[in-house]
Amino acid sequence: MELRELGSTGLRVSPVGFGASPLGNVFGDVPRDVARATVRRALDLGINFFDTSPYYGGTVSESVLGDCLRFSGAPRDSFVVATKCGRYKEGFDFSAARVTRSIDESLARLGLDHVDILHCHDIEFTNLDQIVNETIPALQKIKESGKARFIGITGLPLSIFTYVLDRVPPGSVDLILSYCHYGMNDTALVDLLPYLKSKGVGVISASPLAMGLLTDNGPPEWHPAPEELKFSMSSGMRIRK
Repeated sequence: MELRELGSTGLRVSPVGFGASPLGNVFGDVPRDVARATVRRALDLGINFFDTSPYYGGTVSESVLGDCLRFSGAPRDSFVVATKCGRYKEGFDFSAARVTRSIDESLARLGLDHVDILHCHDIEFTNLDQIVNETIPALQKIKESGKARFIGITGLPLSIFTYVLDRVPPGSVDLILSYCHYGMNDTALVDLLPYLKSKGVGVISASPLAMGLLTDNGPPEWHPAPEELKFSMSSGMRIRK
């Protein structure tokens, strides 16, 4: 599979990544043998980029992904792992103390000595000035320690990225992860790309199927889309079938 450079990081990743939230049983139970076989199949197909978070399944996704990667026997330098901090089953906490502790917990669950990318997870749910003044500086220290190679921020509203990137020192944020804004129903991310390029920030576009909205099964109950949209999309899928 083709590999692409991710922003200015030097990381070479597959165009399609493996979103590991399902390994946390977010969309239904995934038996361990199925999880291992799925990760192994992804590696065999050339997918080398794996994304997880302590929030997915209340830390289950990280633990299962770590197990699957170990079970695969793949060399550490053959895959790229991204995880996140700041969002947990218990709630949001972007304090310097919590994110510093968070990376150690994530590494223990993953069974790794470092992750390639550490994201602040869904930053729109806190005061963005805290992200600028407290969280990003703490993540920079984590980067300097070698526990994370690159730093990113994630969230749904596109405006959060310009707010943060306009206020942090250049090079403080290596990547952004945007979801649900580059798919059949929404391409708003395209308009932001020139700005991100000017900042030297790489882009990860997640959830091209809009968190299940564009699938035959339709979105899960917790999906944030308006009920009328979820109904119309699922009805359209049924008619198409």
